[in-house]
Amino acid sequence: MNVTDNDNNTALWQRYAPYLMFDHKEPFYPDFVGVTVLDQPGPSPSFRRTLEFSDERVKHIVEYAIWWDYEIGHLYELEHVWVYVGHDGEVVDCEASFHGRVFKGLLKDRSNLLDGTHVRLYSQPGKHAFSPITDIFELLPDLYTNANERAGVDGLLTNELFHGLIATNDEIDGLVRRHLQSLSFVPAMEFEEYYFAPELFMPWSSLFRIIPERIEARVQELKRQYL
Repeated sequence: MNVTDNDNNTALWQRYAPYLMFDHKEPFYPDFVGVTVLDQPGPSPSFRRTLEFSDERVKHIVEYAIWWDYEIGHLYELEHVWVYVGHDGEVVDCEASFHGRVFKGLLKDRSNLLDGTHVRLYSQPGKHAFSPITDIFELLPDLYTNANERAGVDGLLTNELFHGLIATNDEIDGLVRRHLQSLSFVPAMEFEEYYFAPELFMPWSSLFRIIPERIEARVQELKRQYL
C-alpha cells in the first residue's frame, strides 16, 4: 500500500472534503481533520477496516479522520469519511462512519454531491455519526436521550487505537460527565451547512501525535473548572 499524506496534497484534501450538516443546537464542531491519501489497497491507518480498489475507475481514496475534543457522550470523538476519487478527478464513491460501522455516503442519484467534488453528509446531533439522509437518525431509539439525559455517560473514552496513550479513572470520568451534562440539549433536527477551515487539515500522522496532548489539556481544564 502506498500512502501519501504530506503537505503537498493540501489542495487535494480541501477539494474533496465533505460538506457537513450540523443540528442547529450542536454544541461541538470539528477541531482537526487528519488526512491520508491512499493509492493502493490496504488497511486504514485510523479505522479498523481494509480499503479496497475494487472499482477500476478509482485512483485515490482520500480518508478524512475528523477529530472533536468532545462529543455529547464522552471526551473526544473520531469519525471518518472516505472519498473515492477517479482518474479523471470525479468522485466515484463515498463512505462514512456510523457508530463503528461504514455506510454509503453518496446517494445513488448523486444528489448530495455539491460543487462537483464535495459530498454533503448529515452529522447525528451530539454523536457525529454520518449519513447522507436524516431519516436514519430518527430510527435510532436513543437519538434524543443520548444528547440529553445520557450526556457524558462514557466519561473519557478509551479504545484500542490509543492503547497505552490514553488512560482514565473515576475522577476524570466524573468530571467529563459533569461537564457534558451541563451541555446536554434536545436536538432540533434542523441542520445547517458547515465547511472545514483550511487550517484544520493536517496529515493523519501529525494528528495522531498530538491527540494525547489534546486530551490531557482538556482534562486539566476540567480539573481547573470543577475541582
